[in-house]
Amino acid sequence: MFPQLLHSTPTITSIRYLTPSIYKHRLAPNSLKRQPPHRPTFLCADKSSNIEGSQENWKELLEKWSPKNILGAEKVFRVISGATSSPIAQYISSPTTFLHSTDPRIKLAWLLTLVILPARSNTVLRVGLIVILAILTIQIQPNEVWQDQLGRVSILCGVLFIVLALSTDSAPSLVYSRTPPPSVTGLPKFPASFEGYSYVVFKMGPLQITRKGLLTATTSACLTFTIFQSASLYLSTTTPEQIAFALQWFLRPFDKLGLPVAEVILTLLLSLRFINLVFDEVRNVALGIVSRRINWGQLTTLETIDGLRRW
Repeated sequence: MFPQLLHSTPTITSIRYLTPSIYKHRLAPNSLKRQPPHRPTFLCADKSSNIEGSQENWKELLEKWSPKNILGAEKVFRVISGATSSPIAQYISSPTTFLHSTDPRIKLAWLLTLVILPARSNTVLRVGLIVILAILTIQIQPNEVWQDQLGRVSILCGVLFIVLALSTDSAPSLVYSRTPPPSVTGLPKFPASFEGYSYVVFKMGPLQITRKGLLTATTSACLTFTIFQSASLYLSTTTPEQIAFALQWFLRPFDKLGLPVAEVILTLLLSLRFINLVFDEVRNVALGIVSRRINWGQLTTLETIDGLRRW
């Protein structure tokens, strides 16, 4: 290097060695002028290359497979028009049973007891109470009444039981112990249950039923079934006048406190009297609409509402 620097005639090599490193610029491409890398694009299309045609085909498939008229107006009116002439939980005079001749005050006390009892009893007593109510319903009410009502109430209680059993305690909470493990403290571990106790009753994948969920589901389902069926038995074996008399007898002490007991009893009596008439009128209107054979599928929402308002 030094002989080259001491040369009388400067050469390109010597100038290259004398150039400081700070001035050695390197030509780099401008980052602003860089083109973005090529990214492949994917187009979802069917056999035809037209995108609009593929969208229309997807719409046709959705319309084909989507359920239609689940709660259509025609189905609702057909269900109402095909119902029985007497509404649910209406007084049924025949056949005459022992509940028809029982004092209405005793039956009202039984009704209140059956409503309170499932909430303060165990599972065996609740199931036994449901079986007794079902047997009484079959023995007292006519076949066309109890078959429809008992089936719907059973389906409702079954769905309620499944939903509450799976959703009450299905996701277990993470529990962190604040005390050191027994291996650190030197204390013996808690012995396992000799009776095979398990908090989780049933487990299948992410779904599990625990004792807490089973207790909540049993209480809610039994209470719902008891309220519906006991009220149905009471109303179907007791006349409106007897119901008003029994309720007035129990509310008589409140009359001295200035409460409008007579007005409440009169309102209840009128409601029980005219509920059958209102049900018959609704049934006749639904039967008239169904007999006109209206094509509800071709009507818009506003036209449907306007047609129902006119009726």
